[in-house]
Amino acid sequence: MQSSLQIKNLQLFRQDQLLLSLNEQVNGGEILTIMGPSGSGKSSLLNWLTGTLASSFSATGEVLLNGQNISNLPTHLRNIGVLYQDALLFSHLSVAGNIAFAMPKSNKESNKKGYKKQRLEKIDDALTQVGLAGMGNRHPDSLSGGQQARVALLRLLLSEPKAILLDEPFSKLDTQLRVDTRQLVFEQIRNRNLPAIMVTHDHSDAEATNGKVIHLESVN
Repeated sequence: MQSSLQIKNLQLFRQDQLLLSLNEQVNGGEILTIMGPSGSGKSSLLNWLTGTLASSFSATGEVLLNGQNISNLPTHLRNIGVLYQDALLFSHLSVAGNIAFAMPKSNKESNKKGYKKQRLEKIDDALTQVGLAGMGNRHPDSLSGGQQARVALLRLLLSEPKAILLDEPFSKLDTQLRVDTRQLVFEQIRNRNLPAIMVTHDHSDAEATNGKVIHLESVN
């Protein structure tokens, strides 16, 4: 089945005020961009998709992932990963430990000899692919901002999400690093055939997706 994330008949309210209405389907490898000023509902849209909408908001509508209605599922069962503007790495874990923390665990596999070794090899391979070879034992605080962003991306991808949300993940990076990191993230989304939704204030981010852009208006 075609991988897809569908927003069906969404109406998002702040108290009794309508913030936005959406009907959209994002197919695997596509990136839908949501732009708009602060207070227009961008972050609340992502919170609704992940099941973390604040109590001061309400919504009607459904979210379907690969054809399955996940609107009433708890956050941890939705299989939607989020990449934030901060890397949010755990300082008490190594780089490899941060990535391993998010990887799915199988009771059956965990009983097999060599399972831990296989997981570490998978992490090492992933680090090599993004130019971080040999950094698995490094402390996250010793990494540059761009390196931390790549570790955060690997942690997200190796958690095996079925869709990805991008919450202004490039906004704190300088210009060239922003371009390089953005290209890496978009390549991974397309290579893995994942549907993605990005919220951003930056027009260059939107242009780089080569996808649909929705502009939200400010609500007074």
